[in-house]
Amino acid sequence: MSATYTFDIYSSLDGFASYDNADWGPYWGKHGPEFLERRASLYGEQQRMVFGGSTFRLMMEMVGLSKMPELDPVNARMRSLPATVVSSTLEGSLDWPDATVVSGDAVEAIARLKAESDVPLRSNGSLSLNRALMAAGLVDQVQVTIFPVLAGQTGVEPIFQGAADFDLELLESRTFDGRTQELIYRPTLHL
Repeated sequence: MSATYTFDIYSSLDGFASYDNADWGPYWGKHGPEFLERRASLYGEQQRMVFGGSTFRLMMEMVGLSKMPELDPVNARMRSLPATVVSSTLEGSLDWPDATVVSGDAVEAIARLKAESDVPLRSNGSLSLNRALMAAGLVDQVQVTIFPVLAGQTGVEPIFQGAADFDLELLESRTFDGRTQELIYRPTLHL
């Protein structure tokens, strides 16, 4: 049996994963109590996080040991989960309690992890990694949380730029705080 793999991504309405403007604040400044409660409950479930090397470096900067006293409940829960990092360049000590680095071909590494894992897998961000995993048919769910902003001037990292074509089957949808949408899809490579 294969573990379920979820590509979990935050997005502006126009498809950007992040922005180049500190004035927005986290989550484009649009998070609310319902959204934060949902995220805390997601990370309260038994699962393994999966990161690419660049995203993991960023996560260590944001939620590493030096940040522990300041961490909000959402990030504290995420950081408590075991993590697998796919990287050929990550070196040194990892500022994460239970992280394992695997190198080599990412598709092969995650295919093995899916086959061996007894818990679901969840990947936040890691855009190029997840686009490759989607093309290889390893992503079971794409969970997109859309914040009510357009980031046409400040948006960076278009989520699906350069990705293959996919048909998406909507599995679930939710609205948080009257403004933020969570959409969960099953992707199928469009042939």
